[in-house]
Amino acid sequence: MAESSKLTTTLLTVALILLISGDSPARAGDIVHRDDKAPTRPGCDNNFVLVKVQTWVNDREEAEFVGVGARFGLTLESKEKDAHKDRIALADPHDCCTTPKNKLTGEIILVHRGNCSFTTKANVAEAAGASAILIINNRTELFKMVCEADEPDVNIGIPVVMLPQDAGESLKQSLQEKINVSVQLYSPKRPLVDVAEVFLWLMAVGTILCASYWSAWSAREAAIEQDKLLKDASDEYLSTEASYSSGVVEITTTSAIVFIVVASCFLVLLYKKMSYVFIEVLVVLFAIGGAEGLQTCLVALLACFRSFENVAKSFIKVPFLGGVSYLTLGVSPFCVLCAVLWAVYRRHHFAWIGQDILGVALIITVIQIIQVPNLKVGTVLLSCAFLYDIFWVFISKRMFHESVMIMVARGDKSGEDGIPMLLKIPRMFDPWGGYSIIGFGDIILPGLLVAFSLRYDWLSNKSLREGYFLWTMIAYGLGLLITYVALNLMDGHGQPALLYIVPFTLGTFITLGTKRGDLRHLWTKGEPDRICPHVRLQSSEE
Repeated sequence: MAESSKLTTTLLTVALILLISGDSPARAGDIVHRDDKAPTRPGCDNNFVLVKVQTWVNDREEAEFVGVGARFGLTLESKEKDAHKDRIALADPHDCCTTPKNKLTGEIILVHRGNCSFTTKANVAEAAGASAILIINNRTELFKMVCEADEPDVNIGIPVVMLPQDAGESLKQSLQEKINVSVQLYSPKRPLVDVAEVFLWLMAVGTILCASYWSAWSAREAAIEQDKLLKDASDEYLSTEASYSSGVVEITTTSAIVFIVVASCFLVLLYKKMSYVFIEVLVVLFAIGGAEGLQTCLVALLACFRSFENVAKSFIKVPFLGGVSYLTLGVSPFCVLCAVLWAVYRRHHFAWIGQDILGVALIITVIQIIQVPNLKVGTVLLSCAFLYDIFWVFISKRMFHESVMIMVARGDKSGEDGIPMLLKIPRMFDPWGGYSIIGFGDIILPGLLVAFSLRYDWLSNKSLREGYFLWTMIAYGLGLLITYVALNLMDGHGQPALLYIVPFTLGTFITLGTKRGDLRHLWTKGEPDRICPHVRLQSSEE
């Protein structure tokens, strides 16, 4: 595409993507394990845990369902090999509020929710000889089963598990057809660290590294070109400067604040109106942005090789787009095809690969196009994003009774697996599966500051050790690492990554700038003072 068209399309897509992409790293599909709000007392103090319910029909292994353990009752085995396989019996009466008519000899009893408390059902089932009790919820969601405040007998010696309505009805139908059904109940523990989190960390850090070097290289090339034009006293200087700046958008203090306010409004809109249609619109926007980003990255990469040098510099006029290089024309169909294939097959188990490729390309392109001009703007932007992340992950729970950011990121109200503006990797050694995810905003926003630090270092001719980039990059990596440590300590609860990343990156940059005496220059101008080439020329002649 032509530069103006590409810039407009990318910025439009990016603006909408960034509004909802400040998501926290999380594990998709988690349920709360510890819950400080649900009442606890002796005999009723279990953690809420997910339970695997593996079924056998006529001794043939069939579907596996997922339930949730109650606050009370016997805890389940964590390893499949230690769990017993027992037959299921359907309760009669179905609610199990009174002694069952059918005699039980160690079977797992299947009952319906309602008409009496959960502990009453469990006590009746245990007294009747059941080895465990499965309670069918009246909804497709899982429900936390707690003890009532006035219930005296909560010392229950059998496991109590709730099943979603569809799973329970499936088992009930098989039992009514006189089919022999057995189940195995166990609750495997998640690994402390999954290799997916390591790869996701490497992906985030590597993306910022690539984007920063590209941004710094472009800024240095532009500075060198401007110096050459000034030396030659060329009248083309102003036009060259304009053409360079047309491809870059510099954030201002006002736009940084407005961005966060608009992002908050759009996030609430998504939360309130989240639906299948909304997700489809976001998919289209992401596909457009991803195709643009992939095209930009590929064209820039291929243009570095001599084989593609001629086609990269040869242009053809295209209606509505203007001048387009032959290389861009050749790469564009491939990029569009990649985006379309991802959109069509995005629900397949391998779609995360395409999503990550398009996402990384888009992030690199955004950091190349959007720039922080000085440390003042970077501080305002990251400080606002810091408060934005904390508010919509934690404080929003008090207003909306759930975390708005996490609900939108997972797409809980849309019937989809979540919004596409995420990098994600399947958890490879987790018995519960799911994905480790990170929002684009947690890479792009600090990435803008990291890229600024490298541009400043290169234009100042600072070595890696004496500059700011190395330490800011290390600070980002440590901040993201602490985020994942906090995530694991909190049993997979979503964490606002910017809560940890912003103090590390911004704090490191400001501290170093103050110590080296560069803070005022970094804060206001954001680039080193460069002597005019004419002055340098006069000095050398004298």
